[in-house]
Amino acid sequence: MSTRRSKFLLLDVFSKTEEDVRVRTSTGGIITIGCILTTLLLLYREWTQLTEIVTRPQLYVDRDSDAKLSLNFDIMFPDVSCDILTLDIVDESGELQLDILDSGFIKTRCDQNGKELITEDYKMGTDFKPDTSKLNHGSEYCGSCYGALVQNANDAVSPEHRVCCQSCDEVHQAYLDAGWAFLDGADIDQCEEEGYVKHMNDHLNEGCRVRGSALLSRIRGNIHFAPGKSFITKDIERRGISHNHDSSLYDSHRELNFNHIIHHLSFGRPVDKSHEKLRRKDEDLSGISTNPLDGGEVKSDRTDAHLLQYSYFAKIVPTRYEYLNDKYPAVETTQFSATFHSRPIRGGRDDDHPTTVHASGGTPGVFIFYEMSALKVINREQHAQTWSGFFLNCITTIGGVLAVGTVADKIFYKAQKSIWGKKSQ
Repeated sequence: MSTRRSKFLLLDVFSKTEEDVRVRTSTGGIITIGCILTTLLLLYREWTQLTEIVTRPQLYVDRDSDAKLSLNFDIMFPDVSCDILTLDIVDESGELQLDILDSGFIKTRCDQNGKELITEDYKMGTDFKPDTSKLNHGSEYCGSCYGALVQNANDAVSPEHRVCCQSCDEVHQAYLDAGWAFLDGADIDQCEEEGYVKHMNDHLNEGCRVRGSALLSRIRGNIHFAPGKSFITKDIERRGISHNHDSSLYDSHRELNFNHIIHHLSFGRPVDKSHEKLRRKDEDLSGISTNPLDGGEVKSDRTDAHLLQYSYFAKIVPTRYEYLNDKYPAVETTQFSATFHSRPIRGGRDDDHPTTVHASGGTPGVFIFYEMSALKVINREQHAQTWSGFFLNCITTIGGVLAVGTVADKIFYKAQKSIWGKKSQ
C-alpha cells in the first residue's frame, strides 16, 4: 500500500506549502483583487458571446435555376406620362413580356414636382379607355386604315372579308405593322372620336410613378422602361424577330426625358429585420445588399437629356436566410450589386470624358440588365459560441488570469525584497 501511495506522490504536480511558512503581502492582495475583477470582466464577455446571434455565410451551387424570380420595384418618372411609359422584360431565351399585361401594377399620375394626382390600378399598355358613347357607326361601317393596310379590294368582297380599322387601337396596330410613326393619333377619325388625341395631349406633361412586381426567369435578360407601345417585327438579316417601340410621340416632344427616382428595387422576397435585438451591430441585416439602389435619383441637366438611355447592370446572387428562431421560416431572396451607365442614343464623344466614344442607336429609357450567379449564399443564424466553447474559454480565462497574477506577484515580491535588503545594509 505504501509503495502504491509513493507512486501517486510522484505524479502529484500540485505541490503544497505549509500555512506557517506562507508569506502574505499587501501587494499580493492588490494583485488578487485585480485578478478577480479581470476574471469577472472576461467571464461576462464570454457570457455575452454565448447569448449573441451571428450570421455565418456559406457558398453552394444554386440548384433552383428553374424557379421564377420576383421583381419588386417602385420608380417615379417626373417627366414621362403614364400613357407613354411602357415596361417590357426580355431574356436571352427569346422570351418577351411586352407591356406586362398579365401582371398588375399600381400607377400614380404625378405632376413634374412629384405630387401625386390620381392613383389607380394599372396594366402597362392598357391605360387609355376609349369613349365609345358618342360613336354611331352602322353595321356597314368600315374604318379607314389611312394607307397602313391595303383596302382597295373592299368593295369587291363581302363585309366579313373586308380589311377595316374600326378603332383607334386597330389603326395604331396597323401603323406599327407598317413601321409608321403614329404620334398622338391626330387627324385620325377613330382616335379623334374616341378621345384618344385629347387624352394623350392633356396628360403629356405629367409624370408617372409605377410600383408592383413581376416574375423573371433566372437567366440573363433586361427590364426596361421605354417610351411608346412595344411591338415585334421580323428581322430578315438576323433571321429572327426584332423588339421595337413606337416612340414617335416621345420623339416629337423634346421636353420629355427619363429622369427618375428609384424608391425601391429588389429581386426576391424581402428579409424580415424585426427580430434582431440580439444581433451585433456588424451583423445587422440592414447592411445586406438586397436593395442597394433604393433612394437613388438620376436627373440630367444636359440639353440632350431627351435622348439619354440610362442603364443599370445588376449582378444577382441568390441568397437564403435560415433563422435560429423557429418562428421565422427560411427566406429565399437575393442580393445584388449594380453599376450605372448613361449615354446619348445619337452616339458621339462623352461630354465628361472626351476620350470615350458612345455607340449610336437604341431607345431612350431606363434599362436594368440583370444576370444571375451560379453560386448561392446561405446565411445561417447561429450563437456566436457553443456551450462547450463557453466552458472551455471560462476555464482558460481563470487559469490564464491566475498564472499572470502569480508571475506578477513573484516579480513584485522579489523586487520588494531586493529594495528592502539594500536599505537594511
